[in-house]
Amino acid sequence: MKTNDMLRGSAGKSLFLFALPMMIGNLFQQFYTMIDAVIVGRFVGEDALAAVGASYALTTVFISIAIGGGVGASVLTSQYLGGKDFSKMKTSIFTALFTFLGLSIILGLCGFFLSSSIMQWLNTPDNIIEQASLFLRIYFMGLPFLFMYNVLSSVFNSLGKSNIPLYLLIFSSLLNVVLDLIMVCIFHLGVAGVAWATLTAQGISAIMSFIILMRHLKIYMDTGNIKRYDTSALGKIFKIALPSILQQSIVSIGMMLVQSVVNGFGSEVLAGYSSAIRIESIVVVPLTAMGNAVSTFTAQNIGANQKDRAKKGYHAGYLIVAMFAIATCLILELFHTPIISAFLNKESSTLALQTGTAYLKFMGFFYVMIGLKMITDGLLRGAGDMKVFTIANLVNLSIRVFVAFHFAPVWGIAAVWYAVPMGWTANYLLSFGRYLTGKWKTIKLK
Repeated sequence: MKTNDMLRGSAGKSLFLFALPMMIGNLFQQFYTMIDAVIVGRFVGEDALAAVGASYALTTVFISIAIGGGVGASVLTSQYLGGKDFSKMKTSIFTALFTFLGLSIILGLCGFFLSSSIMQWLNTPDNIIEQASLFLRIYFMGLPFLFMYNVLSSVFNSLGKSNIPLYLLIFSSLLNVVLDLIMVCIFHLGVAGVAWATLTAQGISAIMSFIILMRHLKIYMDTGNIKRYDTSALGKIFKIALPSILQQSIVSIGMMLVQSVVNGFGSEVLAGYSSAIRIESIVVVPLTAMGNAVSTFTAQNIGANQKDRAKKGYHAGYLIVAMFAIATCLILELFHTPIISAFLNKESSTLALQTGTAYLKFMGFFYVMIGLKMITDGLLRGAGDMKVFTIANLVNLSIRVFVAFHFAPVWGIAAVWYAVPMGWTANYLLSFGRYLTGKWKTIKLK
């Protein structure tokens, strides 16, 4: 399998070719979560769709923690790879895997026993709280698989092997859809069937990813002693991972906090909002992938002392983000009604349809801002420059939560999505200001 070379040739071409498998892979990952919602909405009903949606914001928080942890490992791995220090590279990988496996087990156990309380805290409507809690308990049982798969995928990406996670995601997505249909349509397990299907597909993919990585690492000749766990490497990983977890979680944490606002409008509004959020999770995939690609591109080139090339990659990211944002805007403005209708059956309410379409019509014009935010944050993260990066993402979260909570009584449910581009824009401006100072070039991790 060919490894994409980040250190030579056209920066824009290298960046796009590296990001493309991540985009396709993440689209497949979001595709099967969307299929979950479509199958539940059409074959079980509006309440079941709302139940899955009620826990969606919380589950994405844990996905974001897993991705952020992987990014922490991948930045260090990329810099060691760029500097050809393969023993330290392997040590950082093993340390990350053991750390996040342990963390996922602890979080999974806590979540399993607190699922009902969490759903109550999120102000989940009474008519769906039992189904939502059941879905969440099964989800937490599979948390170690989720963490391991995402950390392993980030490691493969940092090694320039973004095609491996792509193949595994395609396999996992197709398996998940087949299991969804079997468990919901044949065995009539409803919400629980969707959760078990996802757990099974992720578990198989995580085990396959680990086996492939162990084989792949053998091609790198050792340059010194390799430790299976190193506290020094852990400190460096967490220096990147903690702000990265925060950054990756900002949208998810904001969604979770705002979820209680949405839930307060009832299960019909929640069903429509949940449908729109599923679409948004697909829309932001190429933009998030570009941010992660810029991060790896920057880290490898800084590791190879090619800082000017890192800037070229960042500038190329603007053009790619703009192209995706324009295409997304056109699609959502023209086809928002049939897109939301795909999640709903004939018995679904008009209010659910109106809520979902209103969200997509408004947000279509603003996805360019999350793209700009992602690539700028990606450059700072790849350079290990985390201070302003962290502040910018906290400002993003604060704006979204404040506007949603304080203006929902005035603007209605629309306040939830009015707040989103405000947060993204503030985040981008702060991160871009840091980029202009050039101080990101002076950070040392190794």
